[in-house]
Amino acid sequence: MSAPMFLAPRADLLEGTQVTLSGPEGRHAVSVVRVKVGEHIDLSDGDGLVVAGCVVEVRNPDELVIEVVERIIDDVALPRLVVVQAIPKGERGERAVELLTEVGADAIIPWAASRCIAQWKGDRAEKALTKWENTAKAAGKQARRSRLPQVTGVATTGDVVSMIAAASGAIVLHEESTTALTDWNPPMDGEIVVVVGPEGGITADEVEAFREAGAQIVHMGKSIMRTSTAGAAAVAVLGAVTGRWS
Repeated sequence: MSAPMFLAPRADLLEGTQVTLSGPEGRHAVSVVRVKVGEHIDLSDGDGLVVAGCVVEVRNPDELVIEVVERIIDDVALPRLVVVQAIPKGERGERAVELLTEVGADAIIPWAASRCIAQWKGDRAEKALTKWENTAKAAGKQARRSRLPQVTGVATTGDVVSMIAAASGAIVLHEESTTALTDWNPPMDGEIVVVVGPEGGITADEVEAFREAGAQIVHMGKSIMRTSTAGAAAVAVLGAVTGRWS
């Protein structure tokens, strides 16, 4: 069984034969996961650095100390997978983020598509974005990811067009496409942008704008997936065909 992972500031992980984990992550380790002396855990900064160690002391309900066994810096996986996720309604947004994090998305960008039912504005936008960020952190720890996905602010359609134009490759998931995702030849380096539409579908104008920017419009078989699951399925396919899952 893999050792549980907890997050810590990079500065706390860089040096020394022992590392102290405290604060909310320390409390989660001691009081929720109930880590004991003698157990092995991993600490990560969420940006590729992992410190593997053995717990040598539990000081109080929110603090423990590990003896460092190994420090590892994981390589950056290529191609980088960036998912532009149209904002779903309700809790489906967090579900999408959770799945995308588990399958390996490197960045998750909420997109205010024309047909999005949910609208992120004002305080609601800040709260919703915080939920996505927290979901990515929790899912990243569960998946033992040393590099957590970046969750950015809301993108407009114009922003997405610019991302596609700058990427090494881009796909738009659309059930009416005549090209299957598995027939697309993805780049093996650089960045791939994956665009996932909202519950109401991507408009013809959006599809055309993305196509003109260089995106390939693709489908994923006969089944129509929810917006909260389609992106994860596409990232899984790309993870396999690009060798990221090797």
